Amino acid sequence: MAISSKQRAQLRGLAMSEDTIVQVGKGGITENVIASVNAALKARELVKGRVLETCEYSPREVLDALCEACEAEPVQVIGTKFVIFKRNHADPKIELVKNKKK
Repeated sequence: MAISSKQRAQLRGLAMSEDTIVQVGKGGITENVIASVNAALKARELVKGRVLETCEYSPREVLDALCEACEAEPVQVIGTKFVIFKRNHADPKIELVKNKKK
């Protein structure tokens, strides 16, 4: 499911009030990190994370790798922080704005 730019803007706004719950450090992207991101996405749909200075990957690389591993949508990367979204079809928490068709 690809999200539109209006939906992405809505998610960026929601992410501002979220706490950073995932940190990727020296160990990089491990199975534990992927499992914790998957669990957080299932519970919250929107996850904010941070890449520590000791990580060998850039925040964009971490975001892309986690999105691919979790089958999620990237929302944004600012500095060392990133935001990921994945719709929970069984129990949706976030109501996205609808796309207007012209």
